[in-house]
Amino acid sequence: MNVGVCEMHSVICSTVVSLSPYDSCRRNPNRLRAKSSLLVQKQDAQLSDSDSDSVSVSRRLILLRHAKSSWDNRSLRDHDRPLSKSGKEDAVRVSRRLQQLGWIPELILSSDAARTKETLKIMQEQVQELVEAEVHFVSSFYSIAAMDGQTAEHLQKIICKYSRDEILTIMCMGHNRGWEEAASMFSGASVELKTCNAALLESAGKSWDEAFATAGFGGWKLQGIIKPSS
Repeated sequence: MNVGVCEMHSVICSTVVSLSPYDSCRRNPNRLRAKSSLLVQKQDAQLSDSDSDSVSVSRRLILLRHAKSSWDNRSLRDHDRPLSKSGKEDAVRVSRRLQQLGWIPELILSSDAARTKETLKIMQEQVQELVEAEVHFVSSFYSIAAMDGQTAEHLQKIICKYSRDEILTIMCMGHNRGWEEAASMFSGASVELKTCNAALLESAGKSWDEAFATAGFGGWKLQGIIKPSS
């Protein structure tokens, strides 16, 4: 296969995992569900105040693991390791896959590790829309990913902190094992994220708080996994 989106439907777990939603986001009694579709139409980046107050819209979350890093210089701290040659090539491919699908984030929240920053820089060099996105480097993304079972709640907290209602697509860039765990917890599916893999998740709500409260843990729709190659 030459396509970058692999097993768009088969990865979706048929059994929903019952998990408690994070309490920081408001719970909405209307159990809205985002429509599942591989061919996602590009959404308007801006909503009027009246629309955002009254309309529940699709909210898209991209969980991207950094590209493959280099171990050539063993004297470097893990935090400071750069990308390998193959990692740089994968970052180019994944940025183009996101562009092809129309999954372009308006807000990017990233670990401040060197390999994650370099992954983003290469992606921005390929796709102009990524340059236009609002970017925040979150130092806690590096450490939280190593803590069992804590990444999903932490991501939800940080997303709700930085997001605004008019932002419809957010990308969080970080590390395993946390990113893999978070994608699995949000979707209720067993998600594997190798280097430079991205999980595409979707829910709905008038705000990001509401989208998280509506979906809870296990209720985000897994639209697919983007990989640099098949």
